[in-house]
Amino acid sequence: MGHILSVLPAFLLACVAVAALPGPSTALFLHRTVRDGRKAGLAAVAGNEIGVFCWALAAGAGLTALLRANAILFAGMHLVGAAVLVYLGVSAWRSARREDGEFGEALQLHLPAGRTPAASFRASLVTIAANPKAAVFAFTFFPQFLPRHGPVLGEAVALAAIQVVVIDAPYCAMIVLLAARASNWLSRAAIRRRMERILGATLVCLGIDLAAAAR
Repeated sequence: MGHILSVLPAFLLACVAVAALPGPSTALFLHRTVRDGRKAGLAAVAGNEIGVFCWALAAGAGLTALLRANAILFAGMHLVGAAVLVYLGVSAWRSARREDGEFGEALQLHLPAGRTPAASFRASLVTIAANPKAAVFAFTFFPQFLPRHGPVLGEAVALAAIQVVVIDAPYCAMIVLLAARASNWLSRAAIRRRMERILGATLVCLGIDLAAAAR
């Protein structure tokens, strides 16, 4: 408990920074909320938070040490993640050039079909499982807040719960609630194109930064 309290301020700041960076999950929240309503958006948030928690547990279970022990594998994970982020960013930017369509649609092509909350929940699980931003945070940043000696799984569970309950879930739910209130505005073609460009540029920048970190 003492260790958690000592790292908690820095950990919360890191969680806020990561949550605030837009990514595939953000696009999914907005896309499902504007298209299918608030319940679908909140269901997507629930699926995302389960994924965030599982990524953190994976980092605490020793996978981080395994990756760091294999420099090639660790660098490969960064490069693959960077490629995915750049691809998604370019897809979002190209989607912004279309007159029709919905925000985030270009990033959702291979997700489970359906417009119900259950379909949004499943789509969110798929998105977070393949989200490079979530994986890199789990395996690069998260271990910095774990004890360097002794068992760490209990600390990982506690920090993951704090990340999900205190920062990530409220922030993502806020995005959904705001998007639900502004759904008519967000549905406008000009607004969608601007948001797609911002998302695309952000994802490309994240991908380049991630590739540089693999060196």
